[in-house]
Amino acid sequence: MPRLTEKNDIFIKLREIPEDPGVYLMKDSAGKIIYIGKAKSLRRRVTSYFSKQDISTNKIDMRWKTARLVKKIANIEFIATDNEIEAFLLESNLIKRFRPLFNIELKDQQRYTYLKITDESFPRLLVARRNRNGEFSGPKGKIYGPFVRGSSKFLTVGLLRKLFKIRICNKLPKKPCLEYFIKNCDAPCINNVSRSQYMRNVLILQDILSGKSSIEKFVGEMEEEMKRAASIEHYEKAKEIRDTLHRLENLRIKQKMENVTSRNAEEEYIGILRNAEKGIAHIMTLRRKYGVITDRKKFEFELVGDNSLGTFLLQYYSSLPVIPRFVYVNEDPESKGILEASLEKLCEHKVNIINISNSLHITEKKQLMDLVIRNLALSSEYKHLSSAVELRKLLKLSRVPEIIDCFDVSNFGTTFAVGARTRFIGAKPCKAAYRRFKIRTISGQNDVAMIGEIVRRSYSSSSAGDKLPDLLVVDGGRGQLASAMSAINNLSLDIPCISLAKEREEVYTHPLNEPLVISRQSDALKLLQNIRDEAHRFSLAYNIRLRKFN
Repeated sequence: MPRLTEKNDIFIKLREIPEDPGVYLMKDSAGKIIYIGKAKSLRRRVTSYFSKQDISTNKIDMRWKTARLVKKIANIEFIATDNEIEAFLLESNLIKRFRPLFNIELKDQQRYTYLKITDESFPRLLVARRNRNGEFSGPKGKIYGPFVRGSSKFLTVGLLRKLFKIRICNKLPKKPCLEYFIKNCDAPCINNVSRSQYMRNVLILQDILSGKSSIEKFVGEMEEEMKRAASIEHYEKAKEIRDTLHRLENLRIKQKMENVTSRNAEEEYIGILRNAEKGIAHIMTLRRKYGVITDRKKFEFELVGDNSLGTFLLQYYSSLPVIPRFVYVNEDPESKGILEASLEKLCEHKVNIINISNSLHITEKKQLMDLVIRNLALSSEYKHLSSAVELRKLLKLSRVPEIIDCFDVSNFGTTFAVGARTRFIGAKPCKAAYRRFKIRTISGQNDVAMIGEIVRRSYSSSSAGDKLPDLLVVDGGRGQLASAMSAINNLSLDIPCISLAKEREEVYTHPLNEPLVISRQSDALKLLQNIRDEAHRFSLAYNIRLRKFN
């Protein structure tokens, strides 16, 4: 397997890494797996972590969190697969098994529950919890699950204990507790029940949790026992069994309804917003059945390595018993076709992942996705992004403009012509990404041409040192916008461009189209004004500074 030397001075035996699709496992100096990823070509993907390529190509994600991962890598192993679908599924299984530090871990873990029956003389039923290393903490025992909230197998631990008379005490006391007197426990602590009688119920519970037996079979046995108790006039025991059967009947009804609804088509809406400043992605899911919203959950994960919407979707759905036929998203996941095929292997029916944001028409489905994104933006982590969400809707952008660049020029007569670029991330200034330019190729007071020059220089391959923006704003009107768009097109880049004219605060989305007039009270317009004013301030300050020292 390829070995790496210390201090990030990477040495990889390229001949040992195949070009095949597969999964790679990154380990630290202690041999612990810290990251698992998949690749169409193992050699190209693994070596890319240590290549000095242009970040603006978006082919290599060398954000600071990924750089932190790379520093910890001491060894890399790989598993080749026959195709990408196998790589997708193997990656998902290995992540769930090893739970590496840098991979996506669904934060909404209360949705998935494991149960444990302990290895004790008189076993207990507990909720099993994993620690950060993926191991189950607490007393030893057999694990069952995961169970999904709403699943008939999940129930509540309390109801299962009552049905099967499972004790809840940590240690067997020397006298019966309240549970015995309220008929929830047979009190093995005072030898009121033999171990063989106690284990009979435990074994029945194990069979039901593992799927070896059904609730219906247990109900049939209970009904026979109730009749025998009544025939020999053990009425108290017969009444106790009758009460248990009543609880089980409610459970059977719930299970039946669950089985019926699981066969009907569902749809789920999944929106993602990224906080580039913190290196975190936030996700909200909204599931709808028969036109009614039945579930809503929030998740988050770190933007490290290959962690992406596609990786999240595979991890998310591989933990659910039912995968809907239609999944609506606000952006296309990477390798969408491979992802759909991987999900189809899990659920054995066709799965369609649809980017609803691409729709040009206002539909009910698009309104639901807007609702998801708006709720994400209004959450505590993204409250400051509500204006950017509104801006996406007004400008009909394919995604929320999290990173926005603004350009302005400042000149004094025919001398001291300068330009500036400011950058806002998450609707907040990112001053580390501000740039200043002395105009080199344009003479005279030609603001339109100057905009083209500074846009070209800002994103040219020789000077681009950071990620491309989601939206480019220029101070000016039709001419400035045309100049900026020409520079972007000449660089073969795909960046949405607009201009903001000062006089009437009109927004031009294309030089040939009529301007868009946004309400003065709009948070989206206030965000654009804030970005434009900051660019004007920054460029003017540079101009004044040059004139002062010349």
